[in-house]
Amino acid sequence: MTAGVFETIRVRAGRAPLLERHAARLEAACHALGLPVPGRPLADLVATGREPDDVVVRVEVAGPDVRVTTRSVPAAAPLTVILATVPHTPYPHKSTSRSAFEAAQAEVQAAGADDALLLTSRGLVAEGVVWSMFWWESDRLATPSLALGVLPGIARARIMALVPTIECERRPGELMGRSLFAANAVRGIIPIRSLDGVLVPDDPRTTRLAAHFWPG
Repeated sequence: MTAGVFETIRVRAGRAPLLERHAARLEAACHALGLPVPGRPLADLVATGREPDDVVVRVEVAGPDVRVTTRSVPAAAPLTVILATVPHTPYPHKSTSRSAFEAAQAEVQAAGADDALLLTSRGLVAEGVVWSMFWWESDRLATPSLALGVLPGIARARIMALVPTIECERRPGELMGRSLFAANAVRGIIPIRSLDGVLVPDDPRTTRLAAHFWPG
């Protein structure tokens, strides 16, 4: 059975500021997985699923069926992050086939944490359960390479358009002592408070970047 694909789209003050990026990724995923592209524009689907001015709209495509649901905007508080023991599997499209992420989420709940960071089979930093990973290396911003099979996140692309960013391969130990943050297209930029029990230092550059994340 072919997995479906989905997009979770943030509506802020009555509009979806990153809608075009979501539409392009959804169409690309449908083509890659042999799914029909929705007959209605994504903007129309988001409008039908939106009631409050600030909400999260999920559009899921599974074969000819398109399902639109809404939920409240989650909190954007700093994250306590654990290292998942389940290995990361390549996730080039936002597919509903997410067994590794679901297993990592179960570990999060068992640990009483906020989220988990998945590592590749080689022990390299990949991505979170629902977010992209970033950290500051001296005067540079860094993020895992797409070559590792991480999702080409909407927030990831937005951040990389705002500030020069290097793509690289790092192990968790190489991130200790650095300032880290998570990002996704629902909550924007979220500071990481601790990683695997080690406190993460703040960096004012993260705060400044977060202030410019959402297009005007």
